[in-house]
Amino acid sequence: MQLSNNTQTYLCRFYEILDTMIKDMSDAPLIDSVSHNFITQMIPHHKAAIEMSENLLRYTTLIPLQEIAQTIVTEQTESIHDMEAALCRCSGCVNSQQELCLYQKRFDHIANTMFTRMNNACRGNDINGNFIREMIPHHEGAIQMSKNALCFPICPELVPILKAIITSQEKEVRQMKCLLRQQ
Repeated sequence: MQLSNNTQTYLCRFYEILDTMIKDMSDAPLIDSVSHNFITQMIPHHKAAIEMSENLLRYTTLIPLQEIAQTIVTEQTESIHDMEAALCRCSGCVNSQQELCLYQKRFDHIANTMFTRMNNACRGNDINGNFIREMIPHHEGAIQMSKNALCFPICPELVPILKAIITSQEKEVRQMKCLLRQQ
């Protein structure tokens, strides 16, 4: 199938965002704190969602998808600010080597599954469908990463941030799956 110029431009930008996210999440500085490690790996994840949404907004005329993308930009920008504000305090919440090992092993599995699913999400000239198929595994990854962090002793300041990620992104996944079924 031949891709339109708009789709090629959209996908080129998407793959740039994806590659940067993978690199920045993989290269995040890790210490002996699940709280710190979650924050330093989730910030590039959120930045990618913002950039993916801004990329979509250049092309879509589908109002419900525009609203989802705008919500992603707003909520994840706020979440980044909250995580950056908490980082210094949360970095002092130290975990055992066993906790760190178990946390990171599960995190890596979630992230690698997400990276693969996102990399294989695009199917043709339907930019709206491509975005939804990219963003669903992205959101599901954030949900699973947040639930994983909640299984370990973490900074109390981080708990409401994780719960907000889970709540908002579960809602958006439901909305996007509904839109995808309507396509």
